[in-house]
Amino acid sequence: MIACLDAGNSRLKWGLAAAHGWVAQGALGWDALDGFTRVVAGWPPLERVLLASVAGPAQEARICQALAGYRVERMRSSAAAAGVVNGYLEPAALGVDRWCALIGARALTREACLVVTAGTATTIDSLDAQGRFLGGLILPGVDMMQAALAQGTARLPHVTGAHRDFPRQTQDAIHSGCLEAQLGAIERAFARLPGAALCLLSGGAAPCLAPHLRLPLRQVDNLVLEGLRQWAWSAP
Repeated sequence: MIACLDAGNSRLKWGLAAAHGWVAQGALGWDALDGFTRVVAGWPPLERVLLASVAGPAQEARICQALAGYRVERMRSSAAAAGVVNGYLEPAALGVDRWCALIGARALTREACLVVTAGTATTIDSLDAQGRFLGGLILPGVDMMQAALAQGTARLPHVTGAHRDFPRQTQDAIHSGCLEAQLGAIERAFARLPGAALCLLSGGAAPCLAPHLRLPLRQVDNLVLEGLRQWAWSAP
């Protein structure tokens, strides 16, 4: 049994996996991380603990404290792993969450695909049919875009609107504009990817984006965790 941990910007996701697949999964917001010690206490003995983190040293320290009985393997992006070749100019500089999502995507399809994780930030990464990561985009997520408008302007509020083709009130105009920016970036990246057959969409904002995307689409829960699981079993 292994544990896979995805420490993101807003929460910690975890999964327990055996050779045949997932046994359990869960998530905790950073404000509830004190409860992670109780979660770990209920786990069976583990062979390995893998951590992919973009959360920063303070949160990583809290995670390791809860896992004091184990050696936590902090995963880092590499030049190649689990059938994926890293095309970044400096492979180690690629965010480990993006790298794990690419590995997870490769396990789900052997076709060229666009790997989108829509959370606090939105990442849009291109993977060809040979498993080569070609490059990708990073932009603020929908909520961050809306917050930036509210903070940077005097008269645009931070409110929850609805998506409209022709918005006729400010809150809908803000939400629709931020959503359309995400959709446009995804669809343009998909059109540039040679032989693109599928968009894999993950992250907390995925349900907000999915109904409006006009391309072959599959929503995937916890793609980073899936990448960690595949990575763990591909090499010692």
